[in-house]
Amino acid sequence: MIRFILALITLLALPGIAAASQLEPLGLVATERGLYCVLIFVIAYVLVMSEEFTELKKSKPVIIAAIIIWGEVAYMAATQGPERVEQLDGAIVHPLAEYAELMLFLLVAMTYINAMADRNVFERLRSWLLIRNFGYRKLFWITGVITFFLSAVADNLTSALLIGAVVLAVGKDNPRFVALGLINLVIAANAGGAFSPFGDITTLMVWQAEKATFFQFFGLFIPSVVNYLVPAIAMSMAVPDEMPEQSTTGLVPLKIGAYTVCGLFGVTIALAVSFHQVLHLPPFMGMMLGWGILAIYGYWIKFQEHDLPHDKRFDIFDMVRDAEWDTLLFFFGVIFCVAGLDHIGYMDLVAEWMYGDLGPTVANILVGFLSAIVDNIPVMFAVLTMDPDMDLYQWLLVTLTAGVGGSMLSIGSAAGVALMGISKGKYTFFSHLRWTPAIMAGYFASIAVHYWLNAP
Repeated sequence: MIRFILALITLLALPGIAAASQLEPLGLVATERGLYCVLIFVIAYVLVMSEEFTELKKSKPVIIAAIIIWGEVAYMAATQGPERVEQLDGAIVHPLAEYAELMLFLLVAMTYINAMADRNVFERLRSWLLIRNFGYRKLFWITGVITFFLSAVADNLTSALLIGAVVLAVGKDNPRFVALGLINLVIAANAGGAFSPFGDITTLMVWQAEKATFFQFFGLFIPSVVNYLVPAIAMSMAVPDEMPEQSTTGLVPLKIGAYTVCGLFGVTIALAVSFHQVLHLPPFMGMMLGWGILAIYGYWIKFQEHDLPHDKRFDIFDMVRDAEWDTLLFFFGVIFCVAGLDHIGYMDLVAEWMYGDLGPTVANILVGFLSAIVDNIPVMFAVLTMDPDMDLYQWLLVTLTAGVGGSMLSIGSAAGVALMGISKGKYTFFSHLRWTPAIMAGYFASIAVHYWLNAP
């Protein structure tokens, strides 16, 4: 594992990486092998979308698809001469470097989230909400607002699952509240992640690609708020005006170092921003420094817990072990699938149609609808791979639409799929679909507000 990470970091320093992205595609989009690669990717993604029913982890089919596609790319390159074969190393190094940056950044973020969970930070929040004995309507708004802001620093999946546990616990005897409450969390999680580089993978990808600076993303704050409020106001009227059964449980106690771990997460975010804005280094380097600080502090916590059994003490590597490795490996598969299709020539073809014939505004709005059907990560990576010539306004628009477009369907984001899985039938595809018109109204309202505030 150590050698693997060292190899990834070394690749970031190789001098040919930037040039690798400029390699000419093979231009074989109309061939049988090229179309076969597209079919392989489609089959893999159908399996990803059916994960809820098949219980096949999403990383498995896309990794296999990625390797098959690159095997076909290698064969097609060989038919065009030895020069093309020699370029394959450069073609692979570029997506590998992008994956390395993304993986290390997310690994640190996931480690911090796991550390806070280990210190009972989220259980404390959950127990506090339960003992306050709020009414259903007040809980609807409190859980939504908390999820909106929590997803700006944690990913939308983590935020939705953490607060979703509160909704399920409070509304155990009221399926109507549970369905509305979980739809509300999906919308809030996706909207809250759209204006912060730390809130959504797609926003992080745009930031790392240097299409916008860290602080420029906050121009999407008000459009994101509008995206959440429009459907939330409509749904709140349907929330039962009742009181849930009162909870008799007390506050969950925090473990040693809980507040400090939260503070260190804030410091780590500041380091990532500073490394990028001031030192012009990739954000993951600031994140890795933050990981090292947490590791040293975790060493101190471990000594403070000397009276506990060894396997109950804080261990930073337990936090790393419990990261979402399925998600991290899924990114590998997606990035290499799209990179392989790009090397064949498909991304140029799609870019010419979307951003040439339709124009950037229509294309970027369409990206949001695609994100409701297909996960926003491959959609955004495809846009970044196409690299259309767009100004800041358009890059922020596609960041917004890719981030919030997944709210239109329950299968459009990881948050929706995960909440369907834990709701035991109380939140379903069709219960979400009933509110799709209101969510779509929020989608177009947020685009209009973005135009009003940020158009050049």
